[in-house]
Amino acid sequence: MNAMHEVDYKVFGEDLQYVEVELDPQEAVVAEAGGMMYMEDGIEMETIFGDGSAQQAAGGFMGALMGAGKRLLTGESLFMTVFQNRAAEKRRVAFGAPYPGRIVPVHLAELGGELIVQKDAFLAAAKGVSIGIAFQKKLGVGLFGGEGFIMQRLQGDGWAFIHAGGMLMERQLGARESLRVDTGCIVGFQPSVAYDIQMVRGVKSAIFGGEGLFFATLQGPGKIWLQSLPLSRMANRIVAAVPGVGRGGREEGSVLGGLGSIIGGDR
Repeated sequence: MNAMHEVDYKVFGEDLQYVEVELDPQEAVVAEAGGMMYMEDGIEMETIFGDGSAQQAAGGFMGALMGAGKRLLTGESLFMTVFQNRAAEKRRVAFGAPYPGRIVPVHLAELGGELIVQKDAFLAAAKGVSIGIAFQKKLGVGLFGGEGFIMQRLQGDGWAFIHAGGMLMERQLGARESLRVDTGCIVGFQPSVAYDIQMVRGVKSAIFGGEGLFFATLQGPGKIWLQSLPLSRMANRIVAAVPGVGRGGREEGSVLGGLGSIIGGDR
């Protein structure tokens, strides 16, 4: 059996999307637990350690165990679910987005075989794609980058599906071209893109501006994906609207919370 399954797909919806993957006989797709929306007769589910990629299979049981153990560092489960078409004809399985945004299909072969994504962006992938971890080597990125020392590394030459909150921006950065980004708005980038953290200049901007003390810098060459609505930002707005909590609590990224909003002119 081919190690990298070549699946077909179609994305449906606008703000609350789902992706339907069409599987030929014996083809399979791997996904995080709980992401499945529906599946047709003939598709069988199997829970496995890690991602079931050829890299883990080559290492035998210990390779699979190590691969699964690394997933704990990203806050994910030890297990993933494989959906395989056991029927004699094509069958479909679909996966829903976890919150409003966009599902982004990426063909890893067209990106050099590797993509770095935030740890909760992965939705599903063709079986054979390796879903590992990527350590951020710089201390500043690890401590203040919003995603910590660890992000997910997708490797292979098949289709992978990642999720971005709100609207999606896809951009190709030229050599030495840089962009300053809110840390939570990063969805993913190619390994050729340099990722670093800078401190906001000016005491007043850092303390009262509500945007936090740090932002990320992405420097090309390479492709990047950004989201307009990080899950953390949406969660903060929901909490702020809860009766009895209001906006008196801490604002996202602001050291002095509500006082920063007053001085910044939000009230």
